[in-house]
Amino acid sequence: MSRTRWAVLAGLAGLTACASPSDVRRVQNEVALLRAESARQDSARAARLGEIIRLQQRIMDSLGLAVRSLKGDTQQDLYNIQQQLVQLQELTGQSQQRLSELRTQLEARGAEISVSGTGASAAGGPGDSTASAGGGPARPSASADQMYEASVAQLRRGSTATARVGLRQLLQAYPTSERVPDALYFLGQSYAAENPDSAAGYYRQVLERYPQSPRASAALYNVGLLAERRKDAAAAKDAYQRVIRQYPQSNEAALARDRLKTLGR
Repeated sequence: MSRTRWAVLAGLAGLTACASPSDVRRVQNEVALLRAESARQDSARAARLGEIIRLQQRIMDSLGLAVRSLKGDTQQDLYNIQQQLVQLQELTGQSQQRLSELRTQLEARGAEISVSGTGASAAGGPGDSTASAGGGPARPSASADQMYEASVAQLRRGSTATARVGLRQLLQAYPTSERVPDALYFLGQSYAAENPDSAAGYYRQVLERYPQSPRASAALYNVGLLAERRKDAAAAKDAYQRVIRQYPQSNEAALARDRLKTLGR
């Protein structure tokens, strides 16, 4: 549009060479009007551009304020969530501690009841039909199998103290029962997590006293696992190799081969 105006002006200027004074004045007036109009339009465009820039700045300021506000709200929300998580963890820890205390109390009470019941039976009271004729200590009314099944059930429920009491009573009351190696093995299992040395001691009793028992291969394999837990690779390898050599047809032999591969033989 600007180029067109200047082209018109150039044409008009060319005409002034052959125009009268009045024509020249008219052309000059028109040129002045065109210049004024151009200046007015330029000023209007500048004003609009300035208004657009100011509007853009207000928008940016508003966005910045909104972002800062949102950031502050988000940080506060995160802090509140963290505080709630801390409180939840504290409550959970207290609940677990309380449950653990109650469980320990129940196990101890169950052990006391079991011991008291055995003591009463051994005393040979008036109503005790299992007392020996000579007045000596009598076996409990439960059989070895019943004591074993009840003790293992307690162990599987997590009542390790009660299970141990029952298994030890079985060993004392039925020292020649075929359940003895089973009882020794599960006594080892009951200690495996909290006292590996005691667990290993019971497993070795199975191996030394009942090497032909079906529990022997599992006991020896568990000796290897306990050695691995205490970072004794040589002892673990020795136990696994003995499982393979002494009990090649057992399920534990296959497991021992896998452990040896993991340890790099």
